Amino acid sequence: MKAKEIVLCALFAALMGVGANIAPLLTIGGVPVTLQLLFAILAGGLLGSRLGAMSMFAYLFIGLAGAPIFAQFKGGLGSFISPTFGYIISFIFVAYIVGKFFECKQSWLSYTGAGILAIAVNYIIGTNYMYFAYVYWVEAPAGFSYVLAWSWMVAYLPLDIGVTILSIILIPRLQKAIRFKPLSKRLT
Repeated sequence: MKAKEIVLCALFAALMGVGANIAPLLTIGGVPVTLQLLFAILAGGLLGSRLGAMSMFAYLFIGLAGAPIFAQFKGGLGSFISPTFGYIISFIFVAYIVGKFFECKQSWLSYTGAGILAIAVNYIIGTNYMYFAYVYWVEAPAGFSYVLAWSWMVAYLPLDIGVTILSIILIPRLQKAIRFKPLSKRLT
């Protein structure tokens, strides 16, 4: 990896930490309200699939190493058992998928598909992890079920749709403003 790539990955890992703690005490169903999805999508769209995913890996490992950069200023290996840890894992896939879309096709239809898939991947991985965490290793709230886990996500959907639309609009403009294509596309 070149120094510039390392710096860009570190930048997006840091932005994820900031996005995780925009509203550190606001939760819905135990899931904190964050802007992490915004930065995961921006990482994929601006850095490309490989570096976008690597920046999300960096964020995950920095947090697991103990830095308080996860939502609600949490960090450390104990985060792995948190019901919301699946969402952190999902950001790696979100950045990779969005990066692939932006590397392959340069059209608004493709960008829209990337945004829809980003939300779907985030919710599928995160919500299923949350469900299994509550079933197997964390005390579940009274009346908890798979349907309830998914119903909690309805409250987040408007914010996540808005953040996704914003990021999909910003990526081409930011690419043009800073005059670069996704790094992974330029380096090949």
